[in-house]
Amino acid sequence: MLKIAVPNKGSLAATASDLLREAGYRQRRDDKDLVVVDAANGVEFFFLRPRDIAVYVGGGTLDIGLTGRDLVLDSRAAVHERQQLGFGRSRLFFGAPLGSGLTVGDLAGRRIATSYAGVLEDYLKERAVTAHVIRLDGAVETAVRLGVADVIADVVETGSTMQQAGLETFGDAILSSEAVLITRAGVADPEGYDVFSRRVRGVLVARSYVMMDYDIETRNVEAACAITPGIESPTVSPLQRDGWVAVRSMVPRTHAHGVMDQLYDLGARGILVTDIHACRL
Repeated sequence: MLKIAVPNKGSLAATASDLLREAGYRQRRDDKDLVVVDAANGVEFFFLRPRDIAVYVGGGTLDIGLTGRDLVLDSRAAVHERQQLGFGRSRLFFGAPLGSGLTVGDLAGRRIATSYAGVLEDYLKERAVTAHVIRLDGAVETAVRLGVADVIADVVETGSTMQQAGLETFGDAILSSEAVLITRAGVADPEGYDVFSRRVRGVLVARSYVMMDYDIETRNVEAACAITPGIESPTVSPLQRDGWVAVRSMVPRTHAHGVMDQLYDLGARGILVTDIHACRL
């Protein structure tokens, strides 16, 4: 069976399970479940701490993992990022007391607290900056106030948490992260990986696109298809009404309303948009 690691808690857990459920796989019904066997699909899911997933996959204990890029890089495990999953986006920034005016070049010799020591050490090494990295498991933003560190490096979403702690970000993002699919580096793909990857990709595409149907006069088909080119090509079918055809095409979800407006102005009517629940491309 294909052995797959899934986050058991935290910001990635629910969305990762929803993705797998949409891909046709069984998921746990109780948050206390540690293992779910999906015999029909030849897959076994292990629910682990997100920070540990890359270690299990890199060590060869499990075949595939879903976790954050930041945690993968911080673990320094021997894994390969195979696919971006489009959720759990975050960025890692430096934070210093308000008005400090610090830059990355000022970090030499300073104490920097973070939950991502591996990522930070690699970042500083690449820039030839020597600083004292302090690993903390949480509540990093209080480290400066408590006198444990001079600067912090922490995940930032809105920046409000840092501001409440009397801190401000500085410099460019140390790392941009999101949920990713990983496999062990340097080995052949495990049996069943292609099917699993294809299913996941199908869900991600389905979430990104909608199916658009509309009727239009034959003389305007070429212009309409230029607006809705689809993935391969639109489907064009004759209608009983002479001189008219029906067109069906996949359209990026974020552009759907703008596309509908363009088609209407071109003379299209009966424009319908429906969700795509799954696909294979």
